[in-house]
Amino acid sequence: MTETVETKEFQSETRQVLKLVIHSLYSNKEIFLRELISNASDACEKLRFAALARPELLGSDTPGVELIPDAAAGTLTVKDNGIGMSREEVVENLGTIARSGTKKFFESLTGDSAKDSQLIGQFGVGFYSGFIVAERITVLTKKADAEAVRWDSDGEGSYQIQPHHKADRGTEVILHLRAEDKEFLDAERLTGLVHKYSDHLALPVSLVKDGKAEVINQAKAFWTRPKSELTEADYQAFYKHLSHDWDEALAWAHHKVEGNLEYTSLLYIPKRAPFDLFNREEQSGVQLYVKRVFIMDKAAELLPPWLRFVRGLVDSADLPLNVSRELLQGNRMVDKIKAALVKRALDLLDDLAANKPEQYAEFWKTFGSVLKEGVIEDDGNRERVAKLLRFASTAHPEGQTVTLADYVARMKPEQKSIYYITADTLAAAKNSPHLEGFVAKGYEVLLLTDRIDEWLTSHLREFEGKKLDSVARSAKDIESAIETPEKAANESAYKDTLERLKKALAGKVGDVRLSARLTESPACLVADEYGMSLRMARMMKAAGQNLPFGGQPIFEINADHPLVARLKDSSDEAGFAELAELLHDQAVLAEGGQLDDPASFVKRLNKLILDGLSEKPRLIL
Repeated sequence: MTETVETKEFQSETRQVLKLVIHSLYSNKEIFLRELISNASDACEKLRFAALARPELLGSDTPGVELIPDAAAGTLTVKDNGIGMSREEVVENLGTIARSGTKKFFESLTGDSAKDSQLIGQFGVGFYSGFIVAERITVLTKKADAEAVRWDSDGEGSYQIQPHHKADRGTEVILHLRAEDKEFLDAERLTGLVHKYSDHLALPVSLVKDGKAEVINQAKAFWTRPKSELTEADYQAFYKHLSHDWDEALAWAHHKVEGNLEYTSLLYIPKRAPFDLFNREEQSGVQLYVKRVFIMDKAAELLPPWLRFVRGLVDSADLPLNVSRELLQGNRMVDKIKAALVKRALDLLDDLAANKPEQYAEFWKTFGSVLKEGVIEDDGNRERVAKLLRFASTAHPEGQTVTLADYVARMKPEQKSIYYITADTLAAAKNSPHLEGFVAKGYEVLLLTDRIDEWLTSHLREFEGKKLDSVARSAKDIESAIETPEKAANESAYKDTLERLKKALAGKVGDVRLSARLTESPACLVADEYGMSLRMARMMKAAGQNLPFGGQPIFEINADHPLVARLKDSSDEAGFAELAELLHDQAVLAEGGQLDDPASFVKRLNKLILDGLSEKPRLIL
């Protein structure tokens, strides 16, 4: 037989497009091995289907893939004993960029064949990723009952095709590696990549070393095994393999979905938070597999950011991918899987909270502030997430947390709202003067200390029909709940004092009034009913945000406190102003704020102390 070598241009594409595919489509070099092994897996699957009608095609061979590194020749061969290609198929599939023989084959399947197929490559560009590391690629392929073919190209716009003497069925992709990419001849490097990308393929992937082939992948996906066969130790061992976490998982959920959309999910709740948990810019998500081939480590499109602590994987039989298999195409199937995964994650947390409260308390301590983001970002699941929230409370000063449902169940008959306070620390919240009147009335107050709680309460306006109200805000409902007869009686007596305080504190407060909420402290600052909380205003200011819409706080005084009574009785305007400034600064500090002039505050406080120690107390400080 006379061998004829033909040189052909790549059909329908230019040299520039080929370079774009080779150098810009994939984010890192090692992806080429995943793509070539996937193509080899496709070839074996095609053979399996063809053998259903012609069993003699399969023979006694076990379908599989071999990796053959040759350091002397500088080549890496990816070999399979699959269906192989005829000359026409080589020209059609390798000679036309983005033309997928697998896709064409898949479209020809019907019924159970299509459902059961394990085909991976749907776009026909994975093969060209080999040029990322190879200066030249040789393909040797033989289809049953057809002549063998050799295909060669340097990826510069043309290829050569000729007959070959290959005797066994299947395909060999021989990569002539560049000098700087000889790392892919190293056995340990190849083994590591197979473990990472192809460990769970349903067919063996072997590494040929010194003429001997050794299977280096598990050849069976853990998550495809029946749950009845798996023990707790199995799940924990796989979690450590999946997450590289030395600690065990707190809980997990394993589901297989069948029907129009088929996929398997395995979700884990870790015990330990990663160091970048609060970095929302860091990509997160579960691992994505398509027919047991690893596609990406963090598929952010499958879980929302507020569930970024969840670890696990999704293995889909028909999830659409873009041409590089590295980014999901947004469509309705992706949205359906995402919604199902969110539901399963919440189901898992519900079960943990209901049946293992100690473990849920551990989870909440680690991930609670991230879960709160779900209230803000997910309108559809806001109510479910709200039931999972836990808060410190004045009802449990020893430290245990309560649910919103617990709070509502304990509300007094006349109580209309769920009361809360936000502060920078738990100690600051517990000792806030805003709580005094509510504690005296026997009303429970939630103590919120996470920075995100300011945004949380702006989105969670009610729970089970009960409004959430801040005790640090001026509102009719709050005032009426803690109103006292003494306050009404003092209104007339303190009318002039309130006017003098407005004048003395002009520019610092928006209004001055008698307080119903104070029982021990002389004064406090409260936000307007519809205004931004003082803590939120401080946080925004610290972030460099201008607050033109933020009003000045309301200054409330306690008519029953000796220092306030001293103000009412004073006729010395200078001393009155000094004491007014001192009480205002105390209220700022009690609120968790910072003073504009701490030195003057210390000076006023020292003078007040000395005045108290003198034999003839004076109001002038």
